[in-house]
Amino acid sequence: MTRAYAIRTELDATLAELQAGDPVPAERELAVRFGVARETVRQALHELLVAGRIERRGRGTVVARPKLVQPLSLGSYTEGAQTVGRTPGRLLVTREIIDASAELATDLGIATGAPVLHLERVLLADDQRIGLESTYLAAARFGHLEHDFDPTTSLYAAIRACGVEFGSATERIETALPTPREAALLECTTALPMFLLNRRSIDTAGTAIEVVRALYRGDRVAFEAVLTAPGRN
Repeated sequence: MTRAYAIRTELDATLAELQAGDPVPAERELAVRFGVARETVRQALHELLVAGRIERRGRGTVVARPKLVQPLSLGSYTEGAQTVGRTPGRLLVTREIIDASAELATDLGIATGAPVLHLERVLLADDQRIGLESTYLAAARFGHLEHDFDPTTSLYAAIRACGVEFGSATERIETALPTPREAALLECTTALPMFLLNRRSIDTAGTAIEVVRALYRGDRVAFEAVLTAPGRN
């Protein structure tokens, strides 16, 4: 066991006794307490930062709030956040009509070059930036949302208001690092691990509704799914 890992383990136990927002002792103080070099303490603190146990606030470091646990289900981010008692929010980054690439056209069931509504929004939980979501919708079906949709609200609610009923979705989750632009929008560094979600949703008739690409900060979000044994509902 490395010394940095041992210090991290001890600090983790200490953090468990503190409240979210409480200050974390400075590197120098921790180095004296544990009798190690500040570089060793810095490594342990970095690991806790990436794990989401602490966060930078101004010029100091504090105990982080618990991660937002998002259920893996066919629902909007707004609905998921509210389910676990967090206050959701969104900041509009991009709202535009673009031409469908060949891949996007295939996923949406439209012709290559057909107009597509692209919405890009920063996802908030209790005013904390936790994700960046890009949604693509066929403009022939949902183009009116370019002007009629309030981007700070639930897009799924707006889609259902159009009389569209979600049927199912295919979602792929993997890890990724953000680009410099994405890191700036999420107020983090390009070294912070992210969850990358790609989703394609269809309605009850089997017609494509949306294609979504979403990045979630690994230090602030976790995902949860309910699994059942084969043959059981």
